Amino acid sequence: MAYDLVQARACYDRGAWDEAFEGLRLADEAAPLSCDDLQRLGFAAYLIGGEVEFERCFDRLHRAQVDQGQREQAARTAFWLGLTLLFRGELAQSNAWVARAQRLIENIDCVEHGYVLLPSIERILREGDATEARTRAAKATAIGERFDDADLTAMARHVEARALINLRQIGAGLELLDETMLAVVGGELSPMVTGLMYCSVLEVCNKVYALDRAHEWTTAFARWCEPQSESLAFSSVCLVHRAEVRRSHGEWSAALEDACRACDREARGRRKPPGGALYQQGEIHRLRGEHAAAEEAYGAASQVGYDPQPGLALLRMAQGQVDAACATLRSALHTTTNQSRRARLLPSCVEILLAAGAIDDARDAWRELSALSDALDADALRAAAAEAEGAIALAEGKPDAALGPLRRAFERWMHLDVPYDAARTRVLIGLACHALRDAETTRLELAAARAVFERLRARGDLARIDRVNPPSTSTAGKKLSPRERQVLRLIADGCTNKAIATRLSVSERTVDRHVSNILVKLDVPSRTAAIAFAYEHKIIGNRESGIGNRE
Repeated sequence: MAYDLVQARACYDRGAWDEAFEGLRLADEAAPLSCDDLQRLGFAAYLIGGEVEFERCFDRLHRAQVDQGQREQAARTAFWLGLTLLFRGELAQSNAWVARAQRLIENIDCVEHGYVLLPSIERILREGDATEARTRAAKATAIGERFDDADLTAMARHVEARALINLRQIGAGLELLDETMLAVVGGELSPMVTGLMYCSVLEVCNKVYALDRAHEWTTAFARWCEPQSESLAFSSVCLVHRAEVRRSHGEWSAALEDACRACDREARGRRKPPGGALYQQGEIHRLRGEHAAAEEAYGAASQVGYDPQPGLALLRMAQGQVDAACATLRSALHTTTNQSRRARLLPSCVEILLAAGAIDDARDAWRELSALSDALDADALRAAAAEAEGAIALAEGKPDAALGPLRRAFERWMHLDVPYDAARTRVLIGLACHALRDAETTRLELAAARAVFERLRARGDLARIDRVNPPSTSTAGKKLSPRERQVLRLIADGCTNKAIATRLSVSERTVDRHVSNILVKLDVPSRTAAIAFAYEHKIIGNRESGIGNRE
């Protein structure tokens, strides 16, 4: 068994967590492990998702360390138990372990004083007192630096960064997170802390829409992992955050794999699948036009308590249920006060409201999105706000006014390396150029967008491009009634459904019906696409301006 123990330690050192856990477990059955090996067994258990086994090992480890008079080591073990219980929401037990750790080192000058500060700092930060959390985190950082403890320094610095971000000092906070990640990719931290810090940095970057940072550090971390014999085992939460980063940057297959792995990891522990992982699966299926699979994933996310918006509303719009999509997102915005969460909903809200012809409401959503992009100091939100501004101008029949913000949005998306959103913006640029009779630029923009959609297998977007520029021999315009042509002309003039109803002296419901008929007959997904189609095929012209007839 001595040989097996040596092998198990070697597996642990190279990051082969499954093999290390199994080897250490078998060695422990033959003869009780030493404190060092028991710690390895506990960490290996945690890194493969065995949180219950981790707690059993560390409870046993703590008692052995106390019995042997290892007070500092026992306090460190109590810290880990307190921290992981805090992550799971079991505050009473977490507080008890931290209090025990504090008593153990009460009269000892040691680095563990910095460690036992961390759970209380986390709790204070979650309760909303970012100023106090920052003060205490700086104290923990100073202890880590004094004792030259890389793990403590990194963990404390990253909590200080999150406190700064909560205080709206986003730039300063992100710089501290960069320092944390430098320690991660430099291999300076223990395996447990490496995974925790990478996961937390991704979470914060996604929260404040720092997509470029999240992608850069993910790429750097992947390069660091390559020489390892086995990649680091990530928590399910970490896999969800990484899936979101990869999806944003066009790595849809890898993102789907991470989301599925997160669900598999929780299943191994007989726990519910993470709602965020199910939502990411739904997003990728929706973007690929796999509506049935997306519907199933969004439904599963909802069942475990995860809000499936705005993805589900966008799915409804893709299925032609625009009114249902509008109602869903309006409800979500009505019940959401968190700025970051509202910022996540608003771009989709603009898109869906424009599809419904509610231009005034879309403009209100755009204004809020623009304000939030400044408040959160996020380039991704600035890109989304510029895209929304251009889409609104296009829906109002002002393609010349749309081009400026759309070009700015495209440049920002390209800078952030977000190919799908950049391609969608190019479609809007193509529509604007199409309305301005710039056939050459229209062709170039749509061709570039098509290449991205084909690589990503974004079937719905490919179908939309096909509908923007159908064969010139199309006779779809002849299917429209005189009144529908009249309504289409007013849509092209930038009128809302309410304004059209007033101009034609009919009800808004009647106008809604006409608009729905127009979209069906022209086989286009939105009012914007209908305008572009109508101009290209000369369905509307100056002679269509008469509006005197009543229903």
